[in-house]
Amino acid sequence: MTTVLLVRHGRTTANTAGVLAGWTEGVSLDETGQAQVQALAERLRGVPLTALVTSPLQRCRETADLLLEGRDDVTRHEDPRVGEVRYGDWSGRELKKLAKDPLWKVVQGHPSAMTFPGEGGESMTAMATRAVTAVRQWNTTLGDDAVYVVVSHGDVIKAVLADALGMHLDQFQRIVVDPASVSVVTYTPLRPFVVRANDMGGDLSFLAPRKGRSRSRARRRDGVTSDAAVGGGAGTATG
Repeated sequence: MTTVLLVRHGRTTANTAGVLAGWTEGVSLDETGQAQVQALAERLRGVPLTALVTSPLQRCRETADLLLEGRDDVTRHEDPRVGEVRYGDWSGRELKKLAKDPLWKVVQGHPSAMTFPGEGGESMTAMATRAVTAVRQWNTTLGDDAVYVVVSHGDVIKAVLADALGMHLDQFQRIVVDPASVSVVTYTPLRPFVVRANDMGGDLSFLAPRKGRSRSRARRRDGVTSDAAVGGGAGTATG
């Protein structure tokens, strides 16, 4: 069983300006975004991470830098497949103006039919395919006992969560992924389990194996297997 922590980059200057950044370079974390990621790094301090995979865009690289401060044991990789949607002509434009574009309704109600206009514009379906493929290939590469981080973007993370939930891409706008949030998915041989979604402050210590137990053994005893917990189970509380 492999566990992936899907982390959205911290808040950026583009977020506060209401601009769709896309693949625009030079978009940095603002002070709030830096503080958000530093708080998340502290929450992850006791979690033994196998690796961190990041989008190559600056805001994600800065987020990865903060998450890995003092963690030289975590291997770091860049993967463009978890990079932002290529928004084409929409890149760099204000969201309030884009909301008046007829294609906005397609993005909201039928995203699987949306291909962003202009040179290099990507379809939502292509983005979802590359992102889900990347995560599942990293699961295989890193192994069954891995707990690793993917630092990515809102729509990309929503697409991975929709896949894990068995949702059609047209439903992925029901999912919220805030800056510096963490969503946790455990992949088992039978099905993925979405353990957390858009978590902004919860205790993440349950991801660390308990003393004297391997991670895989701890998961078996805590009920995280390929079988769903009928009735809901006892949760992750250790007290």
